[in-house]
Amino acid sequence: MSVDPVAIARDLLRCRSVTPVEGGALAFLEDVLKQAGFAVHRVTFRETGTDDVENLYARMGAARPNLVFAGHTDVVPPGDEKAWKHPPFSGEIAGGEMYGRGAVDMKGGIACAVAAVLDHLAATGGKPKGSISFLIAGDEEGIAVNGTPKLLKWVADRGEKFDHCILGEPSNQQVLGDTIKIGRRGSLNGHLIVTGRQGHVAYPQRAENPIRGLVSLIASLQSEPLDKGTPQFAPSHLEFTTVDVGNKTVNLIPDEARARFNIRFNDNHTLDSLKKLIEQRATKASAGKIKFSFQWEPSNAGVFVTTPGPFTELVAKAVAEVTGRKPELSTTGGTSDARFITQYCPVVEFGLVGQTMHQVDERVPLADLHALTAIYRKIIDRYFG
Repeated sequence: MSVDPVAIARDLLRCRSVTPVEGGALAFLEDVLKQAGFAVHRVTFRETGTDDVENLYARMGAARPNLVFAGHTDVVPPGDEKAWKHPPFSGEIAGGEMYGRGAVDMKGGIACAVAAVLDHLAATGGKPKGSISFLIAGDEEGIAVNGTPKLLKWVADRGEKFDHCILGEPSNQQVLGDTIKIGRRGSLNGHLIVTGRQGHVAYPQRAENPIRGLVSLIASLQSEPLDKGTPQFAPSHLEFTTVDVGNKTVNLIPDEARARFNIRFNDNHTLDSLKKLIEQRATKASAGKIKFSFQWEPSNAGVFVTTPGPFTELVAKAVAEVTGRKPELSTTGGTSDARFITQYCPVVEFGLVGQTMHQVDERVPLADLHALTAIYRKIIDRYFG
């Protein structure tokens, strides 16, 4: 008899694990995996100025290859709970769909992975031909400092290695089977600051208005493309998101003006090379006439790509056989914990459909839970076959 991913998803959704609170989700997984024979570790990491975060690592087997399923049980806040058709931590089913915060991002994906692994073990005498691991973080929806990056290092310090990873983030855009994520763009935030000289608006010759310089630099930085893209990535782009002066006096020229921006970049750049490029372009545009500086926010969101090959082909074939769709190999979207995992092994992202993630009434069709479980099962069977 197959393990029911719907029941596992329901029990996970009933855990109020709003980041960075564990909320019982890891305790539930620990119990399920221990009963199946996994060695389970719950590890808490801390850092000054951040919340303590509990994470889970489980493994069965000692041999290689080691296939790891990764994910996170923390979720974003539900917002106004009264606005939900069904309580966000109830796991209620209506109209063939299960409602709850984390249904698609990504407790549903974890439930499918657990069900598929348990089914595989039941069919193979309770042990894999190699190793199967679970790497589950507790702060992916937060600042991602005390979760996956530290858990990966903790595992590596134990002398363990991963061979391939499936991250169950909601990769699909419209329907299950349309997209496999094989990479992610990098993300960098910065502030452009222009300084001038304060003065009375009636005597502009006695002042230096920084807003003029800021507008000029903004136009210049957005006028020239950062690159033309690469075989796996679209062109990088810079977007200004705020312009701030903070001047409430109508007849006063301010002495400073700021603008905040974000850059989503491809594998033409690193975080350091991108900063250098932007600073060089601003210097050229200022022509020595604008006093400016940059403040760069810390970032652990570098770019990565998993080169298509036998592993991506194995995953894509399993998807096609279950759904009848040939998935697109994509690098679109925001960041994910795959940016950390790629430093340890090849990783692809394939999970549920992300249309309702982070929304009121986040929900997943029960049919998708069963289909994703079937896809994961095919992947596991062939990986060890």
